[in-house]
Amino acid sequence: MMRIGLFLLTNLAVLVIAGIALSLLGVGSYNAGGGLNLTSLLIFCAIFGMTGSLVSLFMSKTIAKMSTRTQVISQPQNETEAWLLKTVAELSKKAGIKMPTVGIFPAMESNAFATGWNKNDALVSVSAGLLQRMSQDEVRAVLAHEIGHVANGDMVTLALIQGVVNTFVMFVTRVVVYAIDRFTANEDGEGGLGWIAEMGLTIVLDIVFGILASSVVAWFSRQREFRADQAGATLADRQSMISALQRLKAESGEESMMKGSMTALGISGGKMSAIFASHPPLDDRIAALQQGR
Repeated sequence: MMRIGLFLLTNLAVLVIAGIALSLLGVGSYNAGGGLNLTSLLIFCAIFGMTGSLVSLFMSKTIAKMSTRTQVISQPQNETEAWLLKTVAELSKKAGIKMPTVGIFPAMESNAFATGWNKNDALVSVSAGLLQRMSQDEVRAVLAHEIGHVANGDMVTLALIQGVVNTFVMFVTRVVVYAIDRFTANEDGEGGLGWIAEMGLTIVLDIVFGILASSVVAWFSRQREFRADQAGATLADRQSMISALQRLKAESGEESMMKGSMTALGISGGKMSAIFASHPPLDDRIAALQQGR
C-alpha cells in the first residue's frame, strides 16, 4: 500500500500543480475561438497526464525515503543489517536484476515496500516492526515479494496506466467545465463561470475525478500483487510466503495499532474501501498460494 499510496499522492499533486500553472499561464489552445477542439484537448491532456505520472515515477525513491524516514544501509552496523544486505543480494541475483538499495524505516507495524523508476535502480525498505515480529524465513519471503515487484516492472506498468487515467481525468474535467460554462452563459455568450471560477472548478474536478479514477489503478495493482506473491514463493519458498501473509492476517486482528491500516503486504479496511484497495484480501492471496495460483 505504501508504495502505491505515495505514488498516487505524488501523481495527484503534480497533476493539480500542472493544472494550476497552465491555467495561470493561459495555456490551452483547445478552447480557442470560443469552441472546444476535442482533438487538441485530448492531445493536451495526454501530454500533461503522462508527464504527471512519469514525474511521480522518477520521484518515487526520493519521496519514499523522505516520507518514511528510511535509513539506507551503506555499511551494516549489526548482524541484522548484514543479513538484510546479503539476502537482498541473493534474491535480486536470482531474479536477474541489479541489487536494489536497501533500507529500514522506523515504524512499529509490519510493513515493507519497493519502489524505483526501473528494475535496476530500485529501493527495498522494511520496517523495524517487521524485523522484530517475523522470522528470518518470513522476512526473506517478504523481501522476495518486494523484489518480485521490481523484477516484474510493476512501478513502470502502473505509471503508464496512471498516465492513461490522468489523460482521461483531465479530458473529462475540462469537457465538464466547458459544458457548465456554456450552460451558464446567455444567448450572446456572455456570463458563464468567469476565469477564476473556471480555474477553481477545474482544480476541484481534477482532484475528485482523480481520486475516483485511482480505483482503476488500484484494480491493476491488486492483480500485480498476486504475481508478486508468486515471485515470493519462487524466489524464497511458498510456505514462508504463506506464513508471512498469515502472520500479517493475525496481526491485523490482534493489534489495535494496525487497525484500519493497509500494510505493504495488504491489510485493508472494510467493504467501502475495497474498490480503492491496492491489495487483494489476505485470505484470497493465501488461498491462491495454497492452490499454486
